[in-house]
Amino acid sequence: MSISLYAASIPVFKQMLTALGDVLNKAEAHASARKIEPDALLQARLYPDMFPLLKQVQIAVDFAKGVSARLAGVEVPTFADDDKTFADLHAKLAQVLAFLASLDAAQIDGQEAREIVLRPGTDKEKRFNGQNYLLSFGLPQFFFHITTSYDILRHNGVEIGKRDYMGAY
Repeated sequence: MSISLYAASIPVFKQMLTALGDVLNKAEAHASARKIEPDALLQARLYPDMFPLLKQVQIAVDFAKGVSARLAGVEVPTFADDDKTFADLHAKLAQVLAFLASLDAAQIDGQEAREIVLRPGTDKEKRFNGQNYLLSFGLPQFFFHITTSYDILRHNGVEIGKRDYMGAY
């Protein structure tokens, strides 16, 4: 039995981004209930050389939209990374979820051999076929930033668990 590229990407991105939105709601409620400045959570990091929560969410969103667009052969939407608040992050999540909803299986399935080139013409150029791009690069990167976002909040006392991380499936 085989699984389609669409089934391995779009529903996964939707599930995890929706769960991330719910986790961010809990983080915002946590900050409010404990009279913590929201920016303390948004700028929290696991380690000084790592990106803060705000940037982790932005990167997760970028991977969801970028991977999906490249697999579908459409232009990657651009959204300004000028987010400063939980509301800004929720708006960005909504934009990406709307974009993902605009893609259908016919655009993505059958693109296993599509050539995807990242950073063309540079020393960092990477070439993938569609399947390897999704499974060996895109999904691992996406999950790293989703997981790091969750971990930053959990480390800072937000009462979230595995069910929050997974969301509805």
